[in-house]
Amino acid sequence: MTDSAVRRRRRALFVFFLIPGLAMSSWVTRTPDVRDRLGVSTGEMGLVLFGLSVGSMLGILGSGPLVSRFGPRPVIGAGTALIVLSMLLAGAGTAASSALAVTAGLFLFGAGMGGGEVALNVDGAEVERLTRRTVLPALHGFFSLGTVIGACVGIACTAAALPVSWHLAAVALVTAALFAHAYRAIPAGAPDDSEQVTDAEKGQRPAVWKDRRLLLIGGIVLTMALAEGAANDWLPLLMVDGHGMGAALGSAVYAGFAAAMAIGRFGGGFFIDRFGRAPVVRASALSAALGLAVVIFADAPVLAGAAVFFWGLGASLGFPLALSAAGDSGPRAAARVSLVATIGYVAFLVGPPGLGFLGDHYGLRAAMTVVLVLVAVAVFLAPAVATRREAPAQPHPGRRPEPAHEVREPELP
Repeated sequence: MTDSAVRRRRRALFVFFLIPGLAMSSWVTRTPDVRDRLGVSTGEMGLVLFGLSVGSMLGILGSGPLVSRFGPRPVIGAGTALIVLSMLLAGAGTAASSALAVTAGLFLFGAGMGGGEVALNVDGAEVERLTRRTVLPALHGFFSLGTVIGACVGIACTAAALPVSWHLAAVALVTAALFAHAYRAIPAGAPDDSEQVTDAEKGQRPAVWKDRRLLLIGGIVLTMALAEGAANDWLPLLMVDGHGMGAALGSAVYAGFAAAMAIGRFGGGFFIDRFGRAPVVRASALSAALGLAVVIFADAPVLAGAAVFFWGLGASLGFPLALSAAGDSGPRAAARVSLVATIGYVAFLVGPPGLGFLGDHYGLRAAMTVVLVLVAVAVFLAPAVATRREAPAQPHPGRRPEPAHEVREPELP
């Protein structure tokens, strides 16, 4: 593949990471309006969000085998198409005050985003291999950039009292145009074209599920994905119900969270290359824990809103960094990324409805203590992301050397 084709491929992946972020934040910023339109309680809203969780889990479970058989391109295309369709269905369900239709729309969104997740990360890992540069954090940074853009538009739509159905229909139109523009730059082909798998290796497939280090990496993804997912699902309502903010201001706080995520992901490559993965994961978990603790225990709304920045900054790198670590932790990168991503999506399956039920009984602020405790666990799991390669590959002439995180780091005790 020529350098220009690789650059086009990387730019297309930026767009495909931007699309679900844009759609997700467009939905999240309107959750207070959707709840009011549907006339449901916080616990019942958790059941609506359960559609997103189930769709995500089914999508992620089906994605790995599909990527292995057909390659990333058709899986990325099908997932993005479902995201576009989900915005139309969720908007129509809100207009009709149908909780069932909104749940179905979120199911499609979860299936599309979950289904495309493995494919996007496998293709991103291949671009890292071709360019010998740290790419995955920046790719996930475009997801966060999409959430910032979508949140800002959502705030404006909320302030202008624009109907949710019109807003989400416009999002569907924009994301469909982006999809059509970027899809042709993703090459066809199976993901293992560059990694020949022998019959002996095929016979070792069950060993992937028994890899202790890989399961620990999955634990990091679970805790950090829950920290991100809890904000995506509940942050505006947490600010409105837990700290007495208005709907527009609650959405503004969510936009601040999304901005912190984008800053962390775009700037994270420098720190990963300089200090390695494990120290960055440890610092990220501490930052997220600090932000969560202030949001939960501080009674000052301004202070809580400011602390969301540390929450977002801390949650920003856990998911992409752990997926990158899983991809180069051994042979059969697609299977390893699929396993870790599946573990991470357990957070999306259990988290939203569980936090909703806890919020109904104890308040959303108290419910977030579960997230705080799990994020603190990631501090102790951080050594799992240290790469086990004996030495970095030799760089291609005229290109940057391999990132520092490719150098051997300490083994787990």
